[in-house]
Amino acid sequence: MSLLLSPYELAGRPVRNRLWVSPMCQYSATDGMPGDWHHVHLAQFAAGGAGAVITEATAVLPEGRISPEDTGIWNDAQRDAWAPIVAALRSRGAVPGIQLAHAGRKASTWSPFSGGRGSIPEAFGGWQTVAPSAIAFEGYAEPVALDEAGIDAVVEAFAAAATRAVDAGFEILEVHAAHGYLLHQFLSPLSNERTDAYGGSLENRARLLLRVVAAVRAAAPNAAVLVRLSGTDWAEGGWDAAQTSTVATWSAERGADLFDVSSGGLVAHQKITPGPGYQVALAAEVRQATGLPVSAVGEITSGPQADRILTAGEADVILAGREWLRDPHFALRAATELGEPEAAPWPAQYLRARPRT
Repeated sequence: MSLLLSPYELAGRPVRNRLWVSPMCQYSATDGMPGDWHHVHLAQFAAGGAGAVITEATAVLPEGRISPEDTGIWNDAQRDAWAPIVAALRSRGAVPGIQLAHAGRKASTWSPFSGGRGSIPEAFGGWQTVAPSAIAFEGYAEPVALDEAGIDAVVEAFAAAATRAVDAGFEILEVHAAHGYLLHQFLSPLSNERTDAYGGSLENRARLLLRVVAAVRAAAPNAAVLVRLSGTDWAEGGWDAAQTSTVATWSAERGADLFDVSSGGLVAHQKITPGPGYQVALAAEVRQATGLPVSAVGEITSGPQADRILTAGEADVILAGREWLRDPHFALRAATELGEPEAAPWPAQYLRARPRT
């Protein structure tokens, strides 16, 4: 069996294969509540053979939403709305996961479908954003620097969200510390100019993330805890793979089980040239430097490509996003591309379509 199609053990739980669904914002929630769109959208990937399905960035506080249409898990009603979606994923064989997030200075923005761009004025339903320092993302409204009480509230919100997520049935909790959102903003010297215990040295800039990881682990001792990190800011003087490796090691000491290595998102002037597997080298560098399990993501579009990444030792797991949108049965197709259609978890209802070998 190809490595891509082989089971993977994550924090003591078996996952049926190593091709998983990456978080992808849908901008389709009302008051943070996931609905019918999210149910169908996510369940189709489980039916399509995904080993694990991780929800979109789900806000731990109302002010942590990227847009007013983001999902949330800051109250019990949202927890209860997630529960049937989780059950649908599990009944179709996928391990259910949720990405816990706070957008920081990149919050309160118009959704892609609204026609607006940049920050939403408070008069139109926007809100004051927060960040490590009062430095705006280019073209966005200026945030307010969090004080220590605000930082403590963020940690508590991640812990409370973790508890609700487990109560809803999620088995994987991913802490979002990438793509220029709040925890990444604290990590990068390009967005963090603090002079207190949360700024300056790498240890200080990582302090909030490490507190969040420890709090999520304490709130959900039996869940798998992932951390999504941007391996680089793609900007001079910013976050890089060496710092990512160090912080991953520290996060593992506080209970993180696997690191989802992506990149970018912190500044608008980033210089990035995407292409097939363009972020895989970042995941490989972190894996080699730390010995910790990592996932690779970014323009991975076929079974053979994904399997080559794994067999080369560049990652332990593959996450994909857009390819699942193009083909919700990506895992079934990948198995066919690898000449092993019988190794994929075809639903009984779809077996008549499975190619013969």
